[in-house]
Amino acid sequence: MALTLYVDTARWRAHHKHVQEQFPGLVPVCKGNGYGFGHERLSEEATRLGSDLLAVGTTYEAARIKDWFSGDLLVLTPFRRGEEPVPLPDRVVRSVSSIDGVYGLVGARVVIEVMSSMKRHGISEHDLPQLHQAIENIRLEGFAIHLPLDRTDGSDAVEEVIGWMDRLRAARLPLHTMFVSHLKADELARLQQQFPQTRFRARIGTRLWLGDHEATEYRGAVLDVTRVAKGDRFGYRQQKAASDGYLVVVAGGTSHGVGLEAPKALHGVMPRAKGVARAGLATVNRNLSPFVWGGKQRWFAEPPHMQVSILFVPSDAPEPKVGDELVAHLRHTTTQFDRLVDR
Repeated sequence: MALTLYVDTARWRAHHKHVQEQFPGLVPVCKGNGYGFGHERLSEEATRLGSDLLAVGTTYEAARIKDWFSGDLLVLTPFRRGEEPVPLPDRVVRSVSSIDGVYGLVGARVVIEVMSSMKRHGISEHDLPQLHQAIENIRLEGFAIHLPLDRTDGSDAVEEVIGWMDRLRAARLPLHTMFVSHLKADELARLQQQFPQTRFRARIGTRLWLGDHEATEYRGAVLDVTRVAKGDRFGYRQQKAASDGYLVVVAGGTSHGVGLEAPKALHGVMPRAKGVARAGLATVNRNLSPFVWGGKQRWFAEPPHMQVSILFVPSDAPEPKVGDELVAHLRHTTTQFDRLVDR
């Protein structure tokens, strides 16, 4: 009995090919928990796509993934002096976001990140005059720019990239390759048309692996079902059942990421109102679970345990049976499954 990730493999891979066709030179990203699929599986899928380069989050991830992916690996976290040394092969490319970082990687293959409107990390326009000397002792693989997802000020992502291309060109720096993130296919095409001598490579993770929501589904197996009457006490904290119904023990707990929710950016009045309502219910121990039964998301009977969750299903709903599977609306990037089933 397990929390299972079911994958419609043919549909999932068809989506990968579609994205690859939209973004020539695509660099797949495999970081964190492998977008819910795991590093080994995504390494296999990147190989299937014929990718020559796979982007990973950290040097620790690169050390693991190097045994599963035979092409080059791009570490997205910028190098910092004093970081713990991790033995890596020469096919690993490091990102840097400072002049000091460039000087600290003598002889290495390097991608230099420029500061975007994200304002997260990157070299500034004022750093450019110092780069000529700094890049003499590295193998420059290109420049990179990481763009924001939303542009509430109405600015144009393409214009932001063009601005950096113009600055780099004015500084007489090599512009053979530019790695970009969070551009649309038509935006990438506009850039490629304007700068035909530069190869633009889109680093894509979420859109590639999770872009077709209908291709994957989590399900938790029912392990036990106990009928309770209103007022019956149950669980670790011996709470009282609010009405007649069933206590349903389902595979999937905190070790899987169930009940652990990453903060979300809310836009609009209705989503904010729902967020406030959920927060209010949580103060009286009413928390909606991600599990669906009888067409509705069901409430946690109590906070999820390490490997299972206990749900309350009212008596007017169909009675779950041991072995049934409940669909679970879970975020891939925070979920760890017990098994993955291709179908």
